[in-house]
Parts: sequence; C-alpha cells; structure tokens
Amino acid sequence: MSGDRVVLGGASGFMGRALRAHYAAAGREVVTIGRTGADLAWADAAGIADAVDGASLVVGLAGKSVNCRYTERNRDEIFASRLTTTRALRTAIAEADAPPPLWVNSSTATIYRHADDRPMTESAGDLGSGFSVEVAKAWERELFAADLPATRRVALRSAIVLGRDGGVLPELAGLARVGLGGPQLDGWWPVSRGRVRAGTAHRPGTRGGRQRFSWVHIADVLGILDHLERTTELTGPVNASAPGPVESRDLMAAVRRRVGARVSFPMPRWMLEMGALARGTETELILKSRWVLPERLVASGYTFAFPTLGAALDDLLT
Repeated sequence: MSGDRVVLGGASGFMGRALRAHYAAAGREVVTIGRTGADLAWADAAGIADAVDGASLVVGLAGKSVNCRYTERNRDEIFASRLTTTRALRTAIAEADAPPPLWVNSSTATIYRHADDRPMTESAGDLGSGFSVEVAKAWERELFAADLPATRRVALRSAIVLGRDGGVLPELAGLARVGLGGPQLDGWWPVSRGRVRAGTAHRPGTRGGRQRFSWVHIADVLGILDHLERTTELTGPVNASAPGPVESRDLMAAVRRRVGARVSFPMPRWMLEMGALARGTETELILKSRWVLPERLVASGYTFAFPTLGAALDDLLT
C-alpha cells in the first residue's frame, strides 16, 4: 500500500459511510476496518499494521451505538468496542516505520456535564459524571495513552451529527410527521438502585423543553476533518459542534415547520420513557442538556458551512 491513504476504523455507520465517500471522491486511497463489510477485520493485526504504516490519516470511529438500553451486557460492549479498537489503532501506529502524521479519534460532547447555565468549551468546560461520561473519558484516555512522537492526536468531541440519510434527524422528522414533534419535557421518573449504581439514572434536569441541543451538520464534520489535516497546531480535544446550539423545544418547532406538521403534542417524561423502552433506547440521549461551543475550531480559523440550525434543516429537510 502506498500513496495518500486514509485508514477508517469503523466505516459502516452513518459518519463512516460519509467519510469513505468524501475521501474516495477526493481521489484518496481508503482502507476500512470493521466487523463486517470492511477491507480488514479488527482481528487482523498484521493487516491493520500494513494499512497504517505510511498512511496520511487515521480516523477511529468504531464503537457500539449508544442508541440502546444500558443493560450490563450493552454497557460492557459499549466500553469494550471503543477501547479495544482504539488500542488496536494505537498499537499499529506505535509499530509503524512511517507512522501517520494525524490520528483523529471519535469522542463525544456528552463528556461535558448537563449544562443549561453556560456553554462548555475545551478550555472552560466541566466534565460530567455517570456511565456515558465515563465511557467518553476512558475512550480519550485510550487515545492519548503511550508516546507517539510522530503522530498528532485529536479527540473529536462530536455533538449530535445531523444528516439526511442517518443519525437522529430522520427519526425526529418522522415523529413530527405523525404529530409527536412537540417539546420533549423532562420530569420526575422512578429509577432503580441498580441504575443509580451503574450511573445510568437520568435525574430531572432542565424543564420546559429548554435543554440545550448542540449539533453539527455532516458536511461540517467532513470540513472539520479536512481542517484538522491542514491545521497542525490543533491537538488534543476539539469540540465538533456548530456555533449555534438551540433549545430542544426550538429544534422540534423548526423540524415541524420544515415537514409541514400542523399538529404536535408535547412529549412528557413518562411518555418518553415508555417510548424509549419500546424502541430499546434511553431518554438521556434527548433529555441531557448539551451546550457545547467550538472554541478551538473557531479560533483556528474554521468557517462553518452550516453555522445555524435553520440553514442546516433547510439543506437536509427541504
């Protein structure tokens, strides 16, 4: 293998498919690693080492989706799927004769605390607690473990990624079309001691659908990755989030307008919990207030293609 090679660890998901198409369209060689349908399997240490050696960019995306119930088994798989794949990439880079100059690994804006008082930035953000936050912390620790002197490492703390063909936006639009696009309202809900011990109990937070929703358009994720390759001073955590976060209720109102939904009902906590149980997911994904700003990207000169939610939804839903 030679030339301008990009190695994608985990390319079967929504973001991975977009990145693969983006780099292929730019004429770059793309090598994917995954469980199924990829060029290499995660168990193929020799193949991964060969792909990474001489690559110009490595992007780690692999990890079991958090869009599931946080059972003990799923929690273990969420942790293991991130840590083992990140460790495999780090091992290959450490052993490479020509290590890649840049390794960007997925992280998440969920690493910050529930915030409705002020925005979270890389320099002044407060890390949170609980299961999802501990996953993010462990993921970043694995990325930055050991010494890789020839490889710059970036933890991409992504907000909710909006796209036409995947992610949360098609689900929100579908709910709005059937009259369930009202504000998503937090409130009291009983939680077991087991969930408290596991850190998966969502405590009542922001009321009135005012929890913050930080997001980023998939086109800007691609643009940010290109910017990271060009901007060699960027290393460590980077918030991948548009500069225009909104309140959850304003998000739903904007989605309703663009899908032409004339009727909408509010979604109180009890209804959200019942829906999450039926769909095999968790209400934390929509009730946690994520208020994140892209401090380092803006300071380094990145210009967002879609800085406002209105522009993003016009592109994706109309």
